Amino acid sequence: MLNSIPSFTRLVAELAKFPGVGNKTATRLAFFLLRQPTTQTEALASAILELRRNTRFCSTCFHITEQDPCSLCSDTGRDESLLCIVEEPQALLAIERSRSFKGRYHVLHGALSPLDGIGPEDLKIAPLIKRLQQSDVKEVIIATNFTVEGDATALYLTKLIQPLGIRLTRLAYGIPMGSELEYVDEATVNRAVEGRRDI
Repeated sequence: MLNSIPSFTRLVAELAKFPGVGNKTATRLAFFLLRQPTTQTEALASAILELRRNTRFCSTCFHITEQDPCSLCSDTGRDESLLCIVEEPQALLAIERSRSFKGRYHVLHGALSPLDGIGPEDLKIAPLIKRLQQSDVKEVIIATNFTVEGDATALYLTKLIQPLGIRLTRLAYGIPMGSELEYVDEATVNRAVEGRRDI
């Protein structure tokens, strides 16, 4: 029945592309949007378009930003000798919420996963190594997720960075195995940053 309404079907198909949103949830969201005032749905559409038009990745750390370099890279109060490597911008935000780290960041935009066809060339690893070679970073904190892919990425990065003579640390394992930083509470992230260890 709903297949005979092309605009509704198209919206459900687009919503179902979101992570964690299946067909049932997408249909529920589409009906929710139909019940909203036109001004509200137009505001949502406008916010999505504005996000796409105005945001980009920082050319230094690859975090999302509306200005380049981003506010974190432009902040002169941050410790330039410390660099924290994370998989995704969401992990960076989790560490920032903990207020336990005052250094710089580098976002990889993923983790190594040969089964999914994700290799080193698919991540922001080459710019990372170039950045380390051209900076005065004294310690690199590897804050990849505690998953098989995150650990494999940490091991790969360790082999690349160790020859540069930079101290390497990994977040402490206070964060449960299999978890992603963006979902961990602030106190746990804070303890993990403070309890980091040498690799």
